[in-house]
Amino acid sequence: MNQRISSRVGRRSSGFTLIELMIVVAIIAILAAIAIPTYRDYVTRSKLTEAQNLLTDYRTKMEQYFQDNRTYVSSGTTCGATLPSSPKNYFTYTCTGTASTFLATATGTTGQGADGFTFTIDQLNNRATTAVPTAKGWTASTTCWILRKDGSCS
Repeated sequence: MNQRISSRVGRRSSGFTLIELMIVVAIIAILAAIAIPTYRDYVTRSKLTEAQNLLTDYRTKMEQYFQDNRTYVSSGTTCGATLPSSPKNYFTYTCTGTASTFLATATGTTGQGADGFTFTIDQLNNRATTAVPTAKGWTASTTCWILRKDGSCS
């Protein structure tokens, strides 16, 4: 009987204790709580650049149309240049205008991660972020296209 007890006492157990495993789980949870929102912001910001790039290209096309036709519109208030199409369907694009002005708008598509955002550009290259998802902590700007939550210009 004494041999059996002494052999158990002398043997070192291998593996992790429950406390050690709980500490590792807690560390992973803390890192995930920091990393996941930051990752989501990066993904959202990448989607916003699509609209900003396509609106910039569209303004160039509108200026070319104006140079050729001396008007921004083809009929009524319909802009002359073909509207851009979103390759990933993050935004829908609209344009209204007169003979001497236009306003192109990119509106975030619901369910694509860019919903709540609206960007505009006009013939004078005035850029504005007219709508943002304020519930997610974004701040709009009437003087630029934002790319960060704090409303700073891109």
